[in-house]
Amino acid sequence: MNDVDDGRDRLGWSASFEQAWTDLGRPGEPARVTRLDRGWSTAARSLNQVVGREEPVRLRNIGADVAVGDWIVPSDDGERVEHVLDRTSAFTRRASFDGMRAVAHTLAANIDVVFLIHALGAPPSPRRLERELVLAFDSGAEPIVVLTKTDLVDDPEPTRLALAAVALGVPVLLASGITGEGVDALRAAASGNRTLAFLGASGVGKSTLVNALVGDAVQATSEVREGDQRGRHTTVVASLVPMPDEGWMIDTPGVRAVSLWLSGDGIERAFADVFDLMDHCRFRDCKHDREPGCAVQQAIADGDLDPVRLSALEALIVEESALEEEQRAREKAADRRSKDQRRPEVAEFDGMRE
Repeated sequence: MNDVDDGRDRLGWSASFEQAWTDLGRPGEPARVTRLDRGWSTAARSLNQVVGREEPVRLRNIGADVAVGDWIVPSDDGERVEHVLDRTSAFTRRASFDGMRAVAHTLAANIDVVFLIHALGAPPSPRRLERELVLAFDSGAEPIVVLTKTDLVDDPEPTRLALAAVALGVPVLLASGITGEGVDALRAAASGNRTLAFLGASGVGKSTLVNALVGDAVQATSEVREGDQRGRHTTVVASLVPMPDEGWMIDTPGVRAVSLWLSGDGIERAFADVFDLMDHCRFRDCKHDREPGCAVQQAIADGDLDPVRLSALEALIVEESALEEEQRAREKAADRRSKDQRRPEVAEFDGMRE
């Protein structure tokens, strides 16, 4: 990394952000969020501010929907986030803490490529990958599956092919943060000052891979447990990290549960093979159970479709429907509270008028 500070362009500023800022009347000076702490956003307007040569921007973000990677505009007094520019993409899941199930939690914003990280040495989970693919497709970013820890197995190809059968045309790459295998191919995805994001469970080698990509130990790592190759959380907050030449990466903490948010076309794209079969069923309202002429059940009988994959799809559809119902109930409750708060004011006004 050289000493030249390229300003907003180096940070990933694009024509879409320029237009969003112009639509707001070009208030303040935009900055990109590099880290979130409770109630605070750390942001940068230049590479120098990211790498510590200059003081970064610190703003209060209470009441603002802000994620690492966002472009924000400060208030006139420079104390808080006034605007969040329209995102080009957002990696969003359902909030995982109690009482907030119908609330979205954005892990990263304005990302171009999402690496879905799985590790060799322990059997990767096709069901988890399906969920990650739904989230990735709905984010608006390009998904790429990465199998790490190639140094732990003699032949990674069977596992790669197994995940490729689930990923349906999404690249499945091999990489090792220890040996450096595949690192250059991953780094090339950041060309043009693009932003990369990583999603994976703890212990899959995510932080080690980040270190190899950046060329510096920017993320702490910890040893995994013997037997199941699982590790402890080593990334505790999401952060925006500069690549050596150009581009950025957002490293997120290990995500134990991949909880869906309301899907756009993510489910259809992640299960394109099953939906294609559904289009060939005899009846439009086929339940894909015992109906005659069901193309899905015929594919299962012929061995062309794993019945577990159909069950996984049905489970995700049920989960999304339940979330939609929760969200509707939450919105109704909010409307009732809003009406209750207004009602005394109306009564008081009517009494004065009489």
